Amino acid sequence: MMRWLLAFGMGLAIVFIQCALPIPLGSASSGCDAAYPDVCLPSPPPDLNCKDIAFRNFRVLPPDPHHFDRDKDGIGCESRR
Repeated sequence: MMRWLLAFGMGLAIVFIQCALPIPLGSASSGCDAAYPDVCLPSPPPDLNCKDIAFRNFRVLPPDPHHFDRDKDGIGCESRR
């Protein structure tokens, strides 16, 4: 989400400051594991396998607690082509 903040400095200048306020899916407060930033998957337990979830080909960051990225290429539960 991008917000534009308009600030006036002593009436002489107008400064536009772009503020990015991202809300990561993998934040601890949301119950989503930060190792999977593009999808919301809980931290173990329970230990999940690809067959247990609907997501495919999603970004995985270390430490990958569910081991969705077996080949360590940063993509989890890769679908076979």
